[in-house]
Amino acid sequence: MTTLTETLKAGAYLISEANGTLSRDQGPLTGGPYDAGTVLGKKLGAQTVAAAVAFAGNAGNGVMGAVTAVANALAGDWKIVIVAPVTNAGAFEVLRPDGTLDGTGKVAVAYNGGIKFTLADGGTDFAAGDGFTVHVSYAAGVRTIHDPAANDGSEKADTILFEAADGSAADVAATFTARNSEVNTSELVWKSGLTADQKAAALAQLATFGIIAR
Repeated sequence: MTTLTETLKAGAYLISEANGTLSRDQGPLTGGPYDAGTVLGKKLGAQTVAAAVAFAGNAGNGVMGAVTAVANALAGDWKIVIVAPVTNAGAFEVLRPDGTLDGTGKVAVAYNGGIKFTLADGGTDFAAGDGFTVHVSYAAGVRTIHDPAANDGSEKADTILFEAADGSAADVAATFTARNSEVNTSELVWKSGLTADQKAAALAQLATFGIIAR
């Protein structure tokens, strides 16, 4: 006798969602094949780090060298702010786009944090509050299975695959639950090997988008 295995149906993991398609998004998916209900994350696209721009009204005329960023640096405006001016030197703070402190450094010494650069001393010393802005951006990314061990953006769970899809040979268009919904935890599909704590962390991340696990 032939054994037939029934796969998960599209949207079967949903308990409730907003009217129409308000809870759903569409976009490219890579990897697979994945079943409906697979918890996904978004891989970051190609990174661009713009040249540093001096704050208007800087007293000092030191300049920034070339700036690079780590692979998953937060997108947005990074700030380098002088906090302790010293003749021919000084200390600065580096603030991430969300306002949190990335680290501290010194003028003329290489800084190696979320962004990497050397701020050179100029003929006129920096004053407290002088600084620079560095903008980090990414090209549009693609969804793939959530992997907390990754370092490409997919380590953060942000959507759930609405219907089975296979992007293993080439990226495919797919539909995702992206917000304002309730989902059945027992119907979700995870990357093999995830621990209970890792799944709980992912569910907490989904909750920040209004995707509530029951």
